[in-house]
Amino acid sequence: MDETLLRSLTPSVLGILVRRGIDFAAAEDAVQDALVEAVRVWPADPPRDPLGWLTTVAWRRFLDAARADAARRRREDLVDEEPAPGPAPTVDDTLQLYFLCAHPSLTPSSAVALTLRAVGGLTTRQIAHAYLVPEATMAQRISRAKRTVSGLRFDRPGDVATVLRVLYLVFNEGYSGDVDLAAEAIRLTRQLTAAIDHAEVAGLLALMLLHHARRAARTAPDGSLVPLAEQDRSRWDTRSIAEGVEILQAALARDQLGEFQAQAAIAALHADAPTAAETDWVQIVEWYDELARLTANPVVRLNRAVAVGEADGPRAGLTALAAVDDALPRYTAVAAYLHERDGDPATAARLYAEAAQQAPNLAERDHLTRQAARLNALRRR
Repeated sequence: MDETLLRSLTPSVLGILVRRGIDFAAAEDAVQDALVEAVRVWPADPPRDPLGWLTTVAWRRFLDAARADAARRRREDLVDEEPAPGPAPTVDDTLQLYFLCAHPSLTPSSAVALTLRAVGGLTTRQIAHAYLVPEATMAQRISRAKRTVSGLRFDRPGDVATVLRVLYLVFNEGYSGDVDLAAEAIRLTRQLTAAIDHAEVAGLLALMLLHHARRAARTAPDGSLVPLAEQDRSRWDTRSIAEGVEILQAALARDQLGEFQAQAAIAALHADAPTAAETDWVQIVEWYDELARLTANPVVRLNRAVAVGEADGPRAGLTALAAVDDALPRYTAVAAYLHERDGDPATAARLYAEAAQQAPNLAERDHLTRQAARLNALRRR
């Protein structure tokens, strides 16, 4: 069963249904039903035209639901417009759907959550992790968003800032390796850059390119994580780095600094260093200060503590870390790293083991477990 194909077709099917007059919540339910049916049927009987098959099944699922609900009987007038069998037109509605989901009737956080779930293909658990909230809380937020937009016509698309936030979170999930969405996020951000003259859109594209350039070096042949300082920099994609830096420089020259441009500047400084030892950590700390001024995201201060530890020594990094909420994901891993740098392997080993238990994915858990085992072995010598 090709789940990647299903995920790539979902926005097009959703777009076809929305354009035919179905409200977004009902269309999203119909598409999800069609996807479930595809998982059941396709392995034994794959269709010649997957998009047309999904569109037809989703349409019929919508009509079945409409007939079952007396309050929606008016939608039975659409029966005669059922798409004819055969190839469906190939239209990429993904970016348009991102804007439609950022509806003015929703708060930005709810709009992002709804888009990630309905269009981005992320699970509720993944979205909750990105927002640092419990899964149950995020499930309620998404349900409220669906109820809010149910029955609304999507003729007032949302703002660019919300769409950028969605694309950023989709890229982060893809980059983590949990869901392969990074390339799709880059593709859509390129489309947005071509359509809108906006410094932060350019900043986001630069950030994605600079991070994606390091992807091949992030894991070893056995699938284990390779920390930035240990990566083989000859495996970095220099063409993507050059493109990202060029886009970033043009965006910064407009003197309209935003958080994505600041993050891209940090990524560019990492990419510019020939070796880990030559990284300009002092300038990276300065950019984190700018980023902290632009956003209230607590993860920024967590990452800044690491940078301070590299620029001014691990003791200074621990002091900066003390001002950060210790409930943040990866806080314990950062504390372990700084304690190891500060010459306290016993504390570092204990913290690495604790961080492994809190890790959001298997690759991180294995990496942190190995770090704890390495320090414990050194102590036993």
